[in-house]
Amino acid sequence: MTARSGSLDTILVTGGAGFIGSTFVLDAVGRRGQHVVNLDKVTYAGNLDNLESLAGNPKHVFVRGDIADGGLVRDLLAAHRPNAIVNFAAETHVDRSIDGPRAFVQTNVLGTFELLDAARHYVAGLSPAARRDFRFLHVSTDEVYGSLPERGAFDEGCAYAPNSPYAASKAAADHLVRAYSRTYDLPTLTSNCCNNYGPFQFPEKLIPLTILNALEGRNLPVYGDGQNVRDWLFVEDHCDALQAVLRAGRPGETYVVGARSERTNLALVEMICDLLDELAPRSAGESVGAGGGGSRSRRELISFVADRPGHDRRYAVDPSKLETELGWRPTHRLEDGLALTVRWYLENGAWCDRISQRMNARQRVGLGGGPARQ
Repeated sequence: MTARSGSLDTILVTGGAGFIGSTFVLDAVGRRGQHVVNLDKVTYAGNLDNLESLAGNPKHVFVRGDIADGGLVRDLLAAHRPNAIVNFAAETHVDRSIDGPRAFVQTNVLGTFELLDAARHYVAGLSPAARRDFRFLHVSTDEVYGSLPERGAFDEGCAYAPNSPYAASKAAADHLVRAYSRTYDLPTLTSNCCNNYGPFQFPEKLIPLTILNALEGRNLPVYGDGQNVRDWLFVEDHCDALQAVLRAGRPGETYVVGARSERTNLALVEMICDLLDELAPRSAGESVGAGGGGSRSRRELISFVADRPGHDRRYAVDPSKLETELGWRPTHRLEDGLALTVRWYLENGAWCDRISQRMNARQRVGLGGGPARQ
């Protein structure tokens, strides 16, 4: 198959009320003028508040539903005739997958299968030109590759070695996407991205959890020794990469997405503390830390807690293929993107309050002690 030649007029986006999905939808509709049919089940991490600015916009159609409902997906494809599907729909939190893996298999594996199968039948009925231009983009994670030693980086040729139920479910979905490309000639694309951060992220994840806890003077939990390393990418840069892959990626190919911005978890939490101390300094009477030693540095809130079972030590990706073939580069340095993120959470207290009250959003799960709240 050749690279697509048509425009991205209408996109079916699944999981478009989640963190990355809603950022993609806001950009696609608001900045690029694309029509988006947004299918989301709105589980605990989905948030319709993220899409509030699109209320009444005729280019955004929201449908509450499950990608595992093959009949619904087929009806949407028939009614709206999209020329691309972008699949963000997934259960994503590693800790929750440890306590409750069934939901991850249901959505990430079976849901992706239903979506692929509906797409296969839809594409078969398109004209030759429309079939040539159609794309199915599956948004995945670098966690499918497992853990790295101190050196090296994941690229598109790395073997899969998932170490958590979440990663295993995403790996299974990736394999299904590849199989549908090879067996049925479905024009698929897969992206495997590093850790994202930015506005609208659910506060069970490290960065928003740290920001909100620090603002309230609560402990800042860091797993293990804090030396686990992740590559961090600003969510808007990720969405730009996905648009580049949709526009010019080669069908059947995989593209890893990263920013070459590795930090230990401890270093990242310390960066957030320093930004908050600068942007929202505590008053003289608000010393923090055990014993109240007079310091107003939020670093004193950091506490080391029991490590996550099977915690991968390091992730890093080499996005050279994406850079060379498609000309994509991230535009935000970690320091700049993190400052933008902290400011957003400071300026959107009402959003933070509403989402923090849902499903005990900042309560730790994933110690293997029982079913996670789903």
